[in-house]
Amino acid sequence: MSFKRSPLRAGIAAAALVLPALAPVAAAATTAAPTVFAPIQRSAGTATPFFISHGGGVRHADTTSTNWAGYAATGSTYTSVTTTFTQPKVTCSSGDQYSSFWVGLDGYSSSSVEQTGTEADCVGSTAEYSAWYEMYPAYPVTYSNTVAPGDTIVEKVIYEGSNKYELYLADSTRGWSHTTTKTGSFSRSSAEVIAEAPYSGGVLPLANFGTVTFKSSTVNGSTLSSSSPTSIDMDTSSGTVKASTGSLSGGTFSITWKHR
Repeated sequence: MSFKRSPLRAGIAAAALVLPALAPVAAAATTAAPTVFAPIQRSAGTATPFFISHGGGVRHADTTSTNWAGYAATGSTYTSVTTTFTQPKVTCSSGDQYSSFWVGLDGYSSSSVEQTGTEADCVGSTAEYSAWYEMYPAYPVTYSNTVAPGDTIVEKVIYEGSNKYELYLADSTRGWSHTTTKTGSFSRSSAEVIAEAPYSGGVLPLANFGTVTFKSSTVNGSTLSSSSPTSIDMDTSSGTVKASTGSLSGGTFSITWKHR
C-alpha cells in the first residue's frame, strides 16, 4: 500500500491543505484510495508547553500534533538526519489503520519534506508492511522489497549540496538497501525522526504499533540530543493522546501507541 506524505499539520488551527488525487506510484506499488502523510499539525491550544501523565510520572512534551510523534530539530539549517530502529509489528482487528516511521528534512515549519521510511498498516485484520522515499510535494515511490516486523531498519536523509539529496534506506536483516539521489530547492529548516499517522481529508486512524525505539539518531552528524530538539506527542483534536514520545538520551528514544 502506498501513500503520499507531507509535512506536519497544526490541527484545528491549521489552514486546510488541498491535495491532488494520488497518481499511481512507481514499481510494485498497488492502487490505493487517496491517502496522504501530512505536514505537522500542531494541536489547538498547545502554544505553551503541554504536560501529561505517562508511565508513572509527569513528563514534559514541548508540543502536540494530530499526526506526528517524535523529535524535530529546529532553529538552524540542517544537512543530515539518521536513525536505526526495529520495524514494529502492528496489531490489527477491524477497520483500516495506518502508521509510518521515517526520518526527514523540512516539514515542521515548511510545506516540503525530504524523507524516507517504512509503513506498518492494517487493511482490516491484515497487516501490510512496506518501504518508500518521497520528496514532498512530489509523489512517493514505494520499494518492492519485503519489510517484516523485527527487521532492523536504517534510514538517512543527507543534503549533499547543489540542491542534491541522498535518501538512504536499508533493511539490514534482509540484506537490501536503496540509495536514491534527488534534487530540489528546499529550506532545510528542520530535521525529524518521526512516527506518523497518515492524512486523507483528515488524520486517519493510527495503527497499533506498540512501541518503536529509535536508536543512534543523529542530526548534522551529532547525536540528536545535541540539537536540543522539540519533542512531539500525537493526540486527537480533542486532546486524547494517540502516541506518546519518551525522553531522549543521546540518540535513543521510544514512541508508544496509545489510541487509534
